[in-house]
Amino acid sequence: MPFTPPDFPAIQAAILRDIANQLPDADTGADSDFAIRANATASAIEGLYQHQAWVVRQIFPDTADSDYLALHARTRGLSKKVGVPAAGTIQLTGQQTAAISGPLLAQTPDGRQYTITATGAIDATQAISLAAVAVVSGSAGNAAAGTPVTLTQPPPGVNAAATITSMVGGTDDETDADLLARLLDVIQRPPAGGNAQDYRRWALNVAGVTSAYVYPLRRGLGTCDVVITSAGGIPSAVTLAAAQAYIDSVRPVTAKSSLVLAPAPLPIDHVIQVAMPGGSQALALALIQPALAGYFASLPPGTPYVRSQVETIVSNLPGITDRLLVAPTANVVPATSPAVQWCQLGNLSVSLMS
Repeated sequence: MPFTPPDFPAIQAAILRDIANQLPDADTGADSDFAIRANATASAIEGLYQHQAWVVRQIFPDTADSDYLALHARTRGLSKKVGVPAAGTIQLTGQQTAAISGPLLAQTPDGRQYTITATGAIDATQAISLAAVAVVSGSAGNAAAGTPVTLTQPPPGVNAAATITSMVGGTDDETDADLLARLLDVIQRPPAGGNAQDYRRWALNVAGVTSAYVYPLRRGLGTCDVVITSAGGIPSAVTLAAAQAYIDSVRPVTAKSSLVLAPAPLPIDHVIQVAMPGGSQALALALIQPALAGYFASLPPGTPYVRSQVETIVSNLPGITDRLLVAPTANVVPATSPAVQWCQLGNLSVSLMS
C-alpha cells in the first residue's frame, strides 16, 4: 500500500492535538503561541516529506530529474547525444571555369545559413554541386531539394543565386525522453553478444541517428545490415560514416560484414475523391494531408504500404462521408535488396465527388 505523506494542515493539526492532549488547559487558538510554533514546525516537517519524496523519485530512472537521469545513464555507458548539423550539396551556376575556393556562406530566404566547404570550378554545363553543411546544428537545417539560397559573397564569375540539391541529417539535441528510452532499452534488453537488438542499440548511440532497423543475413551468412534515419528523414553521409565506424568498433570480431545504409525513398502518389457535405476541396486536402503524413511516418523502411489502411484513415476523418481511393490501386511492397526502400507520401490530389 503506497504511503501518502501528510500535508501542512494535517501536520499542524497533529501537533496541536498532541499539545492539547499533554496540556488540556493550553491555548491552541489560531493566534496563540502554540499555534505559531506549530505552524513553523509543520512547515519544516512538510518540507522534509517533500524532499524525501523527491529523493525517492531520483532512485528510478523513469521518474528522475534530468541531472539524475544523466547519472543513471552514465552507469550504462550512455550520455545525451548532441545535435548534428544538416549536410548535403548546393548547386552553383556561373561562367565556365570560374573558380570556387575557400568557404562560402549561403542563406535561404527564411534565414537558414549553410557553409559550402568544398572547392572546384564551374564545368561546361555552367554548374557545379559542392558539399555544404548547416551553420547551426539541428533539424531546422534540413531543407528540401530545390530550396533557393543566396551566396553572401559570390566569387568572380559565380552567380549569387544557388539551389540546394540535398540537405539532410540534421538532428536536435537528444531529449530526456529519448535518453530514458535508450536507457530502459539497455536495462530491459541487456547486451547479448551481437544479436539484432544489439545492432539497433549501437546505431542509436550515434549522434544524428534517431531510428535504426536491423536486417540480419540480408547479404548472406555472417552479415547484418542496419538502416538508419535522422529526424524522420534520410541521414547525411557524415552520420552514415559515423554509424558505420562505431558499429565496426563494437560488433563481434567473428561477424563477417556489417553495413550501415540509408533507406531509398519510394514516393507513392495518391488520387483521392471524397464526399464532404458542406465542405470544400481545400478543407478536405487540409484534413487528409496531415493524416496521410502521419500514416507514412509510422512506416519503417521496408514495411509495405497497405491501401485499405489509408482508406480507413480517410473515411474516419470528420466531415467525410464517403471516399474513393483512385490511386494507388494496390498495396505497395518495398524492396529490401539491393536497397531498402522506404514508402513515402508523394504527390497528393484530393477532389470532391460530383
